[in-house]
Amino acid sequence: MRRLLQRCEDSVVRRLRQAALVGMLCAISAAYAPAQPIIVEDFSYDEAVPTHWRTLSRISRSAQPLPTVLQRDDDYVEVVTLQGEKVLRVYTRDETVQVARVNGEEGFDWDISVHPVLSWRWRADRLPSGARETKKDLNDTGAAVYVSFNCNDWLGRLCTLKYTYSSTLPVGTTARYGPLRVLVVSSAMDGLGRWLNIERNVRKDFKALFGKEAPDRPLFIMVWGDTDNTHGVSDAYFDTIAISPGS
Repeated sequence: MRRLLQRCEDSVVRRLRQAALVGMLCAISAAYAPAQPIIVEDFSYDEAVPTHWRTLSRISRSAQPLPTVLQRDDDYVEVVTLQGEKVLRVYTRDETVQVARVNGEEGFDWDISVHPVLSWRWRADRLPSGARETKKDLNDTGAAVYVSFNCNDWLGRLCTLKYTYSSTLPVGTTARYGPLRVLVVSSAMDGLGRWLNIERNVRKDFKALFGKEAPDRPLFIMVWGDTDNTHGVSDAYFDTIAISPGS
């Protein structure tokens, strides 16, 4: 009987050790597993308002929930169905409109040391005529994606990358306005009215344009459209914003 009990005890101990070993190996495997791409937004809302997004106060920079009705005659954002897919429409006429996805809110957690690559789809059907990001009095962008960081300077400024769909400038053009860096990633010179897939390594772009390393955590992503300098019209669509580790 003693031998039988001893064998049972030995068997239980072996199983516990095996389970502990398997658990340890799984934990190690999870710790070293490569990061996976994350869909930040696909605009698959039943309602017209993208409720995960916020308006930002230009003075306090505080984030406020979007109103239940965003559509106005001269500027609006609206979730619409285009070619069978839910997308975000951004329309402006002599105005500025923007909505932001705040990092750390509602399941959005972005660390660029893990997910440095930002990607999205966009389509511009109309852009403000004559707008040029390199000229202050013509600095309108019918479609843009912002990524903002804390500059950590005594002025409390934001260091911002602005990726633009330019009306007149070629892809690769850059501009600088204080702590704002502009990079043209799509151009009307190459045509309008078709979906384009954009992928940018935010960490590398920040280093190239600011000359220093980016903070690990952006403050927000902003979708933008403006036509107030040129008094023009823009009509653009955004879809499938994602972050990934890249290659």
